[in-house]
Amino acid sequence: MGRNPARRAALLDAAIEVLARDGARGLTFRAVDMQAGVPVGTASNYFASRDDLLGQAGRHIHHRLAATPQEVDDFSREFADAGPSRALAERMLRALLRRIDADRAAYLALLELRLEATRRPGLRATLTETIRASHAANMQAYRDFALPGTPVTGLLLYYAMSGLIVELLTLPDAITDLPPDEVISALVTHLVPEA
Repeated sequence: MGRNPARRAALLDAAIEVLARDGARGLTFRAVDMQAGVPVGTASNYFASRDDLLGQAGRHIHHRLAATPQEVDDFSREFADAGPSRALAERMLRALLRRIDADRAAYLALLELRLEATRRPGLRATLTETIRASHAANMQAYRDFALPGTPVTGLLLYYAMSGLIVELLTLPDAITDLPPDEVISALVTHLVPEA
């Protein structure tokens, strides 16, 4: 198995691009090698199986979509200056949407993996573990920033944002009643109590 972490990350980035463009059925070692611009056979040296590649791609997507250290520092400074607030919750949700819009391929690839997980028990277990860990980290951030509401508030925001993201990435012209920023404002107003 390959040991070069930069090469592994490049292969995972390539796998994400292939998933977003061609779907799970199009994800082959050869397609990843071609997308990454590396010799044929490289991906198979880094991943034990296609299932291994799919599972690691799922974990890598969450790294790509995570808040940057700068964003976390900015949120921490705002929290230190003003304390918990609806406004902070709204800014955090808008930052999430900006990250996903900037890396649409990552979230589309995640949607492909979720669909493929319905057919592959091994991937389902791996992806479930990844999603649970990501959700636990998000809920911890909600607590760390003492955002108004209860854990249920955070859960409802997660489900609402998931639906909004899927709409915007897959059929953005289907429901255009409110711009995304106004949807986020409404979600926070309706779900997050005053601090």
